[in-house]
Amino acid sequence: MDLDVHLGTDERDWEPTADGTLRMAIVGLGWWSRERVLPALADLENCRATVGVSGSAAKRERVVADWASVEHGLSYDEFAAGEAVDAYDAVYVCTPNALHLPHVETAAGFGKAVLCEKPMEATVERAERLVSACEDADVPLMVGYRMQTDRACRAVRRIVREGVVGDPVQVHGHMSQPIAEMFDDPSHWRLEPDLAGPGASVTDLGVYPINTTRFVLDADPVAVSASTWSGGGEWFDRVPDERASFQLSFPDGVTALCSVSQNAYHTAEFRVVGTEGEVRMRPGFFGDRENELLVATTEGETTVTYEPADQMREIFCFFADRVLGGKTIPADGEHGLVDMRAVEAVYAAAEDATRHQL
Repeated sequence: MDLDVHLGTDERDWEPTADGTLRMAIVGLGWWSRERVLPALADLENCRATVGVSGSAAKRERVVADWASVEHGLSYDEFAAGEAVDAYDAVYVCTPNALHLPHVETAAGFGKAVLCEKPMEATVERAERLVSACEDADVPLMVGYRMQTDRACRAVRRIVREGVVGDPVQVHGHMSQPIAEMFDDPSHWRLEPDLAGPGASVTDLGVYPINTTRFVLDADPVAVSASTWSGGGEWFDRVPDERASFQLSFPDGVTALCSVSQNAYHTAEFRVVGTEGEVRMRPGFFGDRENELLVATTEGETTVTYEPADQMREIFCFFADRVLGGKTIPADGEHGLVDMRAVEAVYAAAEDATRHQL
């Protein structure tokens, strides 16, 4: 089976063409920004970090000391007041979900493009206000769906859209991780509804299979049914979804069966079954691991391995090229609102044990 044109492991299927370098203010200097974002930006030609924003003076000082491109360390109040506003062109927001809105409003007020981590906010209503803030200020907004620039995921998209496995019939998506081993803190914000949103597993992990399914199928869900469970204890006594499973219904009878958990083995998989074959990506959603793609049809099977990818490097390169070139942003605010509504529908469907229309 000759799938080289679909699988291409070495080249992007998009290339940056815009001139210039986009200067970023990194808002939120937690472990993700310090360990994943700043290293990813260190050697990008079209994007670099020039400002770090945090409520912690120690984190601000450390980032300025460790990264030569970061010229300014600001508190949240200083950022909101407009200090060093001429030192950056765009803002990356990576704070707890319920704090995204005020930082995006600040960025939009200064006329800065925004890359906002997913999910956009803790509720649909706040996410709608976030989108409106960017629309009213006429600034670009992109939601940080890393899978949309991941090379393995984009290969899955090409395979499905070009009919290699026939017409899509079912999608299976799973993602889980042992959050207690990752953070060693039961008060972590992802387990706090006031900061994370209505739950823990669906809000943080469920968005991966939801958005990746939409991206691959180029379709939006029309209904959802769901089940959640939480065993309580000091880790999960505030959230309903230590574990969750849900089914998304798409047009033309396609269904996506998804499962997520914040208290399970660290694993993931994304699979599309079609009328003439299947494509499977594993582990899929974890960019720091080797990724295997399996394509099987009546003609045989092909497996290809993708080296660990720096997903943050790819998404910042893509974002910068879109903003610098004035190009269309696929994962914009309206796109992100579809996921927000789907996530809220999952919790509602699980709570009342009924199917919810979207």
